[in-house]
Amino acid sequence: MTRIIALGLLLLPLLGRAADVAGVRIEDTARVGSQNLVLNGAGLRVKVFFRIYAAGLYLTEKTGSAATALSLAGPKRVSMTMLRDLSAQQLIDALNDGMRNNHPPAEFEKLRPRAERLSATMSAIGAAKSGSVITLDYLPEAGTRVTLDGEPKGEAIAGEDFYRALLRIWLGEDPVDSSLKKALLGQGG
Repeated sequence: MTRIIALGLLLLPLLGRAADVAGVRIEDTARVGSQNLVLNGAGLRVKVFFRIYAAGLYLTEKTGSAATALSLAGPKRVSMTMLRDLSAQQLIDALNDGMRNNHPPAEFEKLRPRAERLSATMSAIGAAKSGSVITLDYLPEAGTRVTLDGEPKGEAIAGEDFYRALLRIWLGEDPVDSSLKKALLGQGG
């Protein structure tokens, strides 16, 4: 019994440490607006056999449920560290396809004007180089904010519903990568 307790105490410092995904350090907390968020999960986006990006999902509290993650109030963050170069058009297509795949056509049409604003922001960013970090933050007072390597890009896009639509890219019924969905929900990859 004493050995088990001692082992538990030795492992305690390992809890809450930053995650390592494909050699990318994903911090265990992130500050979005005035609030600290916790890393809910982190994983690798793979398409065919290409490693695209390492992602982290930050929420106000941890959850293993996609429905809960989507409905949690307050700020949120999706962080993507690029593992390969992507053009602006590749980013735009991936985001739009992910939203379209997780919403009925009529619902996606309602989101289209804001999706076009996001596309314009991504276009202005241009190519995302390997090693770049793109964050999609939700700030209740402002909306969805995009940053590239810590620098805000474009204007915030209003509406919590829009951020939920973005989150469905990874957490929806038809996620971009089912292994990544599990990893972002803290269920392994």
